[in-house]
Amino acid sequence: MQKALRENKRILVEGANALMLDLDYGTYPFVTSSSTAIGGVCTGLAIPPKQIGRVIGVAKAYTTRVGAGPFPTEQVNVWIFFIIWKHPINTTGHGRRSGTLCKRLDTSMARLLDAAGGVGGLIWSS
Repeated sequence: MQKALRENKRILVEGANALMLDLDYGTYPFVTSSSTAIGGVCTGLAIPPKQIGRVIGVAKAYTTRVGAGPFPTEQVNVWIFFIIWKHPINTTGHGRRSGTLCKRLDTSMARLLDAAGGVGGLIWSS
């Protein structure tokens, strides 16, 4: 990594977990043991902040969560049955819970992503 930085090569970094699982920004204690926000690039890969160029956030248009833990925008109503049918039990055996009504944009999570990540652009997926 350091050699690539010295040679001014472009580096693409991809995070593996969502921001709500981040050790600092997530819903503790239901988090992972690492930083999933942009700060994780500095601490996990030893890339200095001044070397970070463009930051693009990627997020699902609707939020889901597997297993236990707080979920600020969770929908517990008739629409949850549609989402559970669409996203059946995963390999861990825990059901997938859904936030926002019927796949609508979760603006609360989008604001947190912008505040925590300082993103220069967003890509929404479904």
